[in-house]
Amino acid sequence: MRTRLILLGLLGCVQSLVRVPLSRRPSVRSRLRAADQLDQFLRQHQPDSFSRRYAHCYPPAQHFLRSAGRATESLYNFMDAQFFGVISLGHPGQNFTVVFDTGSSDLWVPSSYCVSQACATHRKFKAFESSTYSHDGRVFGIHYGSGHLLGVMAREQLKVGSVTVQNQVFGESVYEPGFSFVMAQFDGVLGLGFPQLAEELGSPVFDSMVAQGLLDRPIFSFYLRSNGSGLGGELLLGGVEEARFVPPVTWAPVTQKGYWQIRLDAVAVQGAQRFCDRGCQAIVDTGTSLIGGPAGDIQLLQQLIGATPTAVGEYLLDCARISSLPVVSFLISGVEFALSGEQYVRRELLNNKQICFSGFQAIDVPSPAGPVWILGDVFLSQVYSIYDRAQNRVGFARLAEAPELIV
Repeated sequence: MRTRLILLGLLGCVQSLVRVPLSRRPSVRSRLRAADQLDQFLRQHQPDSFSRRYAHCYPPAQHFLRSAGRATESLYNFMDAQFFGVISLGHPGQNFTVVFDTGSSDLWVPSSYCVSQACATHRKFKAFESSTYSHDGRVFGIHYGSGHLLGVMAREQLKVGSVTVQNQVFGESVYEPGFSFVMAQFDGVLGLGFPQLAEELGSPVFDSMVAQGLLDRPIFSFYLRSNGSGLGGELLLGGVEEARFVPPVTWAPVTQKGYWQIRLDAVAVQGAQRFCDRGCQAIVDTGTSLIGGPAGDIQLLQQLIGATPTAVGEYLLDCARISSLPVVSFLISGVEFALSGEQYVRRELLNNKQICFSGFQAIDVPSPAGPVWILGDVFLSQVYSIYDRAQNRVGFARLAEAPELIV
């Protein structure tokens, strides 16, 4: 009888885990390069051009739209996003492909009333087809690298994996800035950051799940695959998949709620040259593919790994030299996570020729939020990452099938 009760308890725990398969697809940057449009786009791209040009058009009450937006929000790098999952909104459900982004806290999808070119190439939410839709009436604006995304707010039934969230606040975008959204292979974004980061006035999706008792534990975790295509990994809501990683888990406390922001003890190249040697801040961001850092540090790091700059700010590496590239290590809570050249180099095929790019990029975040390092998918695809809202901490562990990463 006792054995039966234990088994029933275990089954209950399994059912409380929400599995969301993730697909891995070419990034906007890769698609622009394949279409021979990347150079032109990057030369013309000005992060705040939309807000500067149209600031006079915003209603006086919408002061948050006329400002440059939250400085930290611009960390979201949709040009390099590669991992996507599917959610459903409304009844009957309407499916959308979204980025599950720990670097933001809002949920938005395109509206059927959207006037942007980007919306014509993506699924659009049709409020009039849903019996559970509730109009909110407020407007919102989210500041991204290419300008402001504008829309209206609503409430709706949301399905993520096997669970259904009732009365979830979300945004219907009516204007999506920039050509990047046209090329993007995702419809919207589901933010998994803290409520303090939300631009929309409402509970983020994960908070709603916890508040409605849909998860046993206020924890979610990511398994991201760094190679191949198709299945890109898995988001697990409510717990961890122990078969995916090798203990122990290295925990780092969240230093500032908003992003999943932690302390980085140091960054080292081949164990010698060190950056942020007295410690610095880092943001764990599944919405950014690359590893970012202060421009001065990243420029020196690129030199140390032998990367050559291009005219548009990317860095090339000799594909034949990848196996001999120096190890780049990240020291977190006293544990060193080491990335080899094979792990931090991005390979792409262009006209049947392989090109190798550095997985590091300069991101200068102004104070008081910066300077910070950004641990994007280049790093996160080499570890199993755990996000614990109960104790406000982030955990990292070596992947079960991966070569040695922690030294």
